[in-house]
Amino acid sequence: MGRQGLYPITDRIGPLVPDDGEGLCTLFIQHTSASLLIQEDYDDSARIDLENWLQRLVPEHDPLYTHTLEGPDDMPAHIKSALTAVQLSIPYQNGNLLLGTWQGIFLWEHRHHPGARRVLVHV
Repeated sequence: MGRQGLYPITDRIGPLVPDDGEGLCTLFIQHTSASLLIQEDYDDSARIDLENWLQRLVPEHDPLYTHTLEGPDDMPAHIKSALTAVQLSIPYQNGNLLLGTWQGIFLWEHRHHPGARRVLVHV
């Protein structure tokens, strides 16, 4: 993940669920400046609109921020992560995540220059 934005990760998660049986796939991101999201994965404009909306809701360089040591995108990234989700649970059956027709799983990067991101997967 190289910049702020929504990154599809469904293709990385799907192969991790068992081919038989049913259960729950739980995802957890081990960071306070990125989040996880289930959202439309068909039309890229939905992603762009979400990214733009959250940028407007939580702008950088707000004079209220005191946590600025790591740059102007750090505190907004923490707020965005707090407003979204760091954990998701998706049912699966016979090797398939039971997502809706247009749903996909996304990692939402909130920093301009993030380090490596780690998502734990439990099935």
